[in-house]
Amino acid sequence: MVNVNYEIKMGKLSGKVAVITASTDGIGFAIAKKMASEGAKIVVSSRKEANVESAVDNLKKQGYKDIIGTVCHVAKQADRENLLKKAAEAFGRIDILVSNAAVNPVFGLTEDVSGEAFDKIFDINVKAPFMLTKEVLPYLRKNDGGSIVYVSSVAGIQPFSFLGCYSVSKTALLSLTKVFASELATSNIRVNCVAPGLIKTNFSKPLYESEAAYEIALSQIPLNRLGQPDDVSGIVAFLCSKEADYITGETIVVGGGIPSRL
Repeated sequence: MVNVNYEIKMGKLSGKVAVITASTDGIGFAIAKKMASEGAKIVVSSRKEANVESAVDNLKKQGYKDIIGTVCHVAKQADRENLLKKAAEAFGRIDILVSNAAVNPVFGLTEDVSGEAFDKIFDINVKAPFMLTKEVLPYLRKNDGGSIVYVSSVAGIQPFSFLGCYSVSKTALLSLTKVFASELATSNIRVNCVAPGLIKTNFSKPLYESEAAYEIALSQIPLNRLGQPDDVSGIVAFLCSKEADYITGETIVVGGGIPSRL
């Protein structure tokens, strides 16, 4: 029988330290698990301590030893700085940042979105990834490079009905990817993005929980199924690995063939 820990040690991310926001459930948790399976040391985070403890316990029970977690509300500077500090203190370095946290507090016509809701969407979905990138740079540069991945959405390429402001915020990440990829290339820091389609998570439940919504969703997906978090996690792990060393500034759509670009 092959030893699980041996498999983990020999993975494509062996020796790397990955910090992943909103990683106690859904896509974020799948990314954490996949990266751990590829040998990375993982720092999970979430706004709720109970969720962090549960995710860490879950991963450790599956045989992944180098796992820690901490509470992090990405809109709070002190939380972001503490997240990075704890990662560096625990593992001695940071090599990878995956910015996954996102919110969508409203569903309806864009003209009806309040200024308060707009600010919340952009604080979490755009400003927080921007600030986290700035804050993680000293750690990455200390190691002569690293990798950053933003989790956007296919809605950022083809806006979803009744999710106007959310879609616009995800479009901003596509541009942020290209801007930082260009500016950070000389520091050997690669910046890429994934744009999931309709992935079956608690976050996206309003888009598929009713039978009518589910049928409408399937009608737009050529592969005729909803995506699973594991459909996204492997792409993120790849983008952070040596195999993707010549890829930066790119957005990879993981949408089952859903129309997203020319």
